[in-house]
Amino acid sequence: MEIEIQSDRFVVAGRPLASLREIHRLPEEAQRAIYRTLIPDFLLERYGIDPVTLCDPAGRPLVRIHGENAEVEIEVWRRVDDRDPLVYLHFAETLHNRIIVLLFMTNDPESPRFDVDRDREGRPTKYGTVSRNIEAEIAAMQFGLAPGQVRRGLRLTKHMLPLFEQFIRRLGHDLFLVEPLAYHAAILFERYGCGYIEGRIKMEWIHREFQPGGVLHRRLDGSTPFRQPGMERTVRGRSWAIYDGILGEPFDGVRMYKRVGHHAGICTFPDAVW
Repeated sequence: MEIEIQSDRFVVAGRPLASLREIHRLPEEAQRAIYRTLIPDFLLERYGIDPVTLCDPAGRPLVRIHGENAEVEIEVWRRVDDRDPLVYLHFAETLHNRIIVLLFMTNDPESPRFDVDRDREGRPTKYGTVSRNIEAEIAAMQFGLAPGQVRRGLRLTKHMLPLFEQFIRRLGHDLFLVEPLAYHAAILFERYGCGYIEGRIKMEWIHREFQPGGVLHRRLDGSTPFRQPGMERTVRGRSWAIYDGILGEPFDGVRMYKRVGHHAGICTFPDAVW
């Protein structure tokens, strides 16, 4: 089945595609051609991944794409035996035919790894919702990582966001949704032009209460390594304190959107230092 990847649409047999479900009805080769448009060429070149076969020199696949129904997961690996992918992207389609990004992570394979994803018994922590590895978290924080990071990232957001916007446009959509799992992720998405569907009031409250005299500022009392005075000054510091439970509730209820080609101009942490 021939697929045309035009500048503004994905077209199969003369018919434009409009959803992930339609993509996943196509043969695997056509699906891979579509999702390949989300991977920067320079990333493949940097790690010696063939841009056509998406394999290493020995012919082993280094890009894994699992698309089913209304969801897709894309992984890009440096080597087949690496512990962590270079890129992990998980997005889905809502009941209202909107694309929503559920998780986006990058890992620098040359940087140290911190096992914040496993507790001391080796069980998955599920981003700290089930259990935690406090020693690894402290080490990761001191190294300069944000909550949930096992390695330093590759700084790919500024490169992959335009590709994702183009992907959205080629499906005939004008915006996509984002569900940030942590405070620092929401701030990052603000910087890249996302606005809030819900949660802006919460984000503004967080900023206000981290100011001197605010309730969150008072809770930075040194009671844990993640609640040290001064952590309110940086995005990472705030995010670690929130991850540690300083809000008194999980960080949720925040949903964002990005309109293709448009910057929402929202900033809930003015003059922020990362």
